[in-house]
Amino acid sequence: MVSLREMKEKGYITSKLYLKLMVGGALSLTKVLLTTSPRDLKKLRALPPPGERYVRPPRPYELPKYKPGMKYCDSDEKYLRPTLYCNSRAPEVIALANHLGAFKKSDWEFAESAFEFVKEKMTLEILPMDGVENTIRRGTGTCFHLISVFIALCRAAGIKARYKVFAMNMIKEWYDAMAEADPLVKKWYDSMGYFMLEGEGEAYVDGKWVVAHVGPRAERQAAAGIPITKFGEDSLGIWFFAIPGTVMRMESIPYGMGGATRFLKLLAPGSMERVNISIQKYIEKGRKVIEEAGGLEAYDRMARKKRGPNKPKIIIKKKEEIVFEE
Repeated sequence: MVSLREMKEKGYITSKLYLKLMVGGALSLTKVLLTTSPRDLKKLRALPPPGERYVRPPRPYELPKYKPGMKYCDSDEKYLRPTLYCNSRAPEVIALANHLGAFKKSDWEFAESAFEFVKEKMTLEILPMDGVENTIRRGTGTCFHLISVFIALCRAAGIKARYKVFAMNMIKEWYDAMAEADPLVKKWYDSMGYFMLEGEGEAYVDGKWVVAHVGPRAERQAAAGIPITKFGEDSLGIWFFAIPGTVMRMESIPYGMGGATRFLKLLAPGSMERVNISIQKYIEKGRKVIEEAGGLEAYDRMARKKRGPNKPKIIIKKKEEIVFEE
């Protein structure tokens, strides 16, 4: 049983900003549902025909075997301890962390290995929230599932890790794919001005927090014509844009997200499945783009060259001045 004190310390109880965004999303969805005819709602809830149903892709990796005595971090320090949906002491997490080189590689090398594994071996799938051990066994999950696996692996290896959450707008290519996949999701996005909440992980390496967005596989990025991002490269400004004032850093996913995803599954199972089908088509499209470019590295060089140099970050600071009064 989790105590109230632990709920507050770990961030299970939502912040005012997070609650405001969740309530805003719920109200927008309610508005969409009220302005959609029952006939159209029935169509959106309906699952695709049998021959067009979503089929989860096979897991492209073997599950490392857990052995008693495997090394892992058992600290209860903030950002190292297990949290909601992110049990860094689950056998599946410990086995995978050791397989990836925990306590043998430098912190940077391990965090980068964890990033590459989650980003390129796991696949985006829209489904209700569950624990990291299930995500590892399944090989698929939402952005928050995948981020949780990255964070759990880092914590198991003794590297502090946390969530970075924000309300976002997405690039046109992904918006078009989403709009084509399901009209209800498009209508909801248009009503809100942003599509719920997005996130990425951050690992504390070499004295600084390093960003890690593991959601999009290389194929999805290639399908959108954007570079194949690496460990330390932010998603913001590349395929997402954060709504000003909405960036939050958390030790844990708060209560409420799990219930919200289960409600969406119950409300619109057809919409959820059509989005998953669209994701698989997008991955296949990106695979062809990479092949035509001459391979992953060749595509990435081309995409980065086309995008141009990174824009400098402008930081506005108050300038202290000496003022002489007459």
